[in-house]
This record gives sequence, C-alpha cells and structure tokens, in this order.
Amino acid sequence: MAQARIGLIGLGTMGAALALNIAEKGFPIAVWNRTTAVTRGFAAAAGPLAAHVIATETLAELVAAIAPPRAIILMVPAGQAVDDQLAALAPLLDADDLVIDAGNADFHDTNRRDASGLPFRFLGMGVSGGEEGARHGPAIMGGGDAADWDRVADVMTAIAARAEDGTPCAARMGDAGAGHFVKMVHNGIEYADMQMIAEVYGLMRDGMGMDAAAISSAFAGWNEGALQSYLIEISARVTAAADPHTGRPMVDVILDRAGQKGTGRWTAIEAQHLSAPIPVIEAAVMARNVSSRLDERLAGEARFGPAPQPIRIAPQTLEQALIAGKILCYAQGFAMISAASQRFGWTLDLPGIARVWRAGCIIRSAMLNDMAAALAEDPARNLVLAPFFASLIESALPGLRQVVAEGAAQGHALPALASGLMWFDLMRTGRGTANLIQAQRDFFGAHGFQRIDGLDDPHGPWGQSA
Repeated sequence: MAQARIGLIGLGTMGAALALNIAEKGFPIAVWNRTTAVTRGFAAAAGPLAAHVIATETLAELVAAIAPPRAIILMVPAGQAVDDQLAALAPLLDADDLVIDAGNADFHDTNRRDASGLPFRFLGMGVSGGEEGARHGPAIMGGGDAADWDRVADVMTAIAARAEDGTPCAARMGDAGAGHFVKMVHNGIEYADMQMIAEVYGLMRDGMGMDAAAISSAFAGWNEGALQSYLIEISARVTAAADPHTGRPMVDVILDRAGQKGTGRWTAIEAQHLSAPIPVIEAAVMARNVSSRLDERLAGEARFGPAPQPIRIAPQTLEQALIAGKILCYAQGFAMISAASQRFGWTLDLPGIARVWRAGCIIRSAMLNDMAAALAEDPARNLVLAPFFASLIESALPGLRQVVAEGAAQGHALPALASGLMWFDLMRTGRGTANLIQAQRDFFGAHGFQRIDGLDDPHGPWGQSA
C-alpha cells in the first residue's frame, strides 16, 4: 500500500468509527493504539476496508506510514492524555506536520496548546454525532489556523454528514480553541434539549398516567412537525423498546441516575465568565447532578411524600411547550457563542454554525435551517427577536406557560422548562427590579447607580429619614 493520507491515534469507540469512515471514503489511513491487540483487532475486523488501513504497532511506524507533510488525528481522552500524546509525537514529527485533537477537549486547553510553541502544527476539532455519526457522518467544528484546516478540509468534508441541500456539515469555526468552544456549547444545548424532553416525558408518565407505548406515539407524532429532530426521534424509539429480560418497557427498568462527561458543566461555568445567561443549560446540568443523589431523593420522598400529582394537559400543549423551550434554549446558546466571539476575537460565523449543526450531530433539528436564515439576516440580534421565531414563540408561549404553571402547582419538577420561561419573561420586561438591587448595593457598599433622569447624583439619601 502507498503511504497513508492521514493517521489516527486511539481506536476506542469513536476513533475506530472515524477511522472506518475515513477509509470508506477512499483515504488510506494509518492507525495506532497504545494496546497493540486493539490495533490488530481493528484491522482484522475492517473487512473490505482493510485495504485502506495501515495498522502500525509503534508511533514511529505510524509516522513513517503517513505521506508528508503528515496529518494525525488524536482520538484520546481529554486532558493529560492529550498532552502526553503530543509530547510523545514531538521528537517524531517535522515542523510542518499537523496534529488534530478531535476529542472532547476543554477549549482552554486547546488555546493553551496552540500558544505553547509545539514543534509541529496543531488543530482543535469538535466532532459530534456519537459512534453512529463518527462512522457514517458527523458534524465537524474545526479550530486553528485557516491554512492548517485547508490541508485536511478534503478529508473532513468527505467524512462529514450532509445536510438536506447536500452541504457538508464541516467547517472551520475560527482560531485556536474556537472549534472546541462551539462543540462545548453544542453539548450544553444537548444537555438542555434532553432535559426538557425528559421533563415532558415525566409529565406524561407521572401526571397523565400514559404508558411507554402511548408516550412513544406522542413523540413520534411530534417528530413529524416543528419538533422534528434526532433527539425527539430517538425518544420515540427508546420509549417503544422492550426489555429482552422482562418484556417491560426498557425505559421502565433503567435507573433514573443520569451520567455526564462534563462538557455541559464546562458550558455553564464558561457562561458565567462571559456574563452570558444560559439558564436552561444550567438547569439541565443541575438536574443531572440532582439525579445522581438517589439516596437523598428517596429520603426526600419518604419525608415529604411523592411529589407528582395528576395533571390534565393536552398533548398539543406539551408539544407547544417543547417548541418554545427549544427556541429559548438555542437562543441562549447562540447568544453565548456571540459573547465568546467578541471576548476572544474569533469572529464566529453564527449562521455557519447553525448550518454545521443541521446534520450528523446530536442536536440536529429541522429548526436549524430557519435559525441559520434568521442569524444570517442579523447575527447580532437575539434569536427570539427574529420575526420567524418571535411569531413561533408567541404561538407556543401559552403552552409553555400553562405547562410550567400547572406542573409546578402539582409538584412536577420542570427546571429547564421553567428556567427558559423565566429568562424569557426577564427578556421581555423593559423595566425590571434591578433598581432595588442597585439601591441595596449603594446602601451597604456605596457602589453607586445610574438615574433614569440622567442627573449626576449616583448615591441615595440612605442616611436621611423618609
């Protein structure tokens, strides 16, 4: 075999799937895993694609197998493992070789690595879509020098998912950590979307007495309308599945303790640094954390009694609540990306990001076409103020308000949906209540305030009697 077009390190679930995708698209690929048996097993299981795979047993063999200037994808766990791998490659690579970190890296780490003076070229790249996406077409968000992206753009666009119009869902987002930042926000939105769907599932199960089959039917119906998306589609599928051991609905035998890799938490933390309000995402992270406290939740139920009580809400109202919640969540995510673009000087292309998310990734949704169009009209405008989405929110908001109000009255936990509604009500209030907070701050700390009449008198008469 001729030398490989590209190399890949790390043949775990995602790495193996991505390598097969690259090979299937006709690019010879050299692969290496620190456990030699894994590399050999991968090559043996590659079938007809093995003709495009060069399995190597040492890093030196891997480097020698790639045509220079080399490009190598890292698919290793985020954090120290990436730094260790970069250090191991340093004496083997030339200055014009390129290493691509395609794991779920913290964008701050990607910024640090980009600025650290590595003896080779470096790209950070977010890859979304799970194992299925990696194998058959993920969404790809690159970050780094434009010339470095251009060197591998043919491979990345070839393996990426395709939107309905045929556009590949792969693009360079900006410099350094921009790709991993956009992937991080994507994951935060993913947390929030999943949480809102779970909250509506809970209302149907616990408040309306619907069984898993009826819930599956509701999700499947919603997937034919404005909510058409990967997450609604798979929600219909998982609620329809039966446990092969008991015959019961599969979801009914799964422990309600949600795992997380940490990217949603990173999104919430970074939003605070950017002063970018993303309460739906923050509520979703909080809910996952609470889900892990099973013993405390059981103790709470024993002390205070089962919370959820029966509730009467039409399925169409639940659908409208999810439509409104989804728009509010995405609006918060795009606003956070906009804030980061200004803070870090990335000039992030918001409509371009929406287009990349249209296929391949976990949050792919029919709404993203309209979001891309709205963001192209005015990237600086909050998505909720775009005419198309403002009208959609106006029609869906009563449903969200009813679901949150009646759900709360009957003890149903709806943290993400409620947080979205509260954020929206703050955003539509021209004069809020922060004037009292400013008065309090001035009273105890002489922090000052601005007056609505423009007078230059920044402190109150707190020492005087009324």
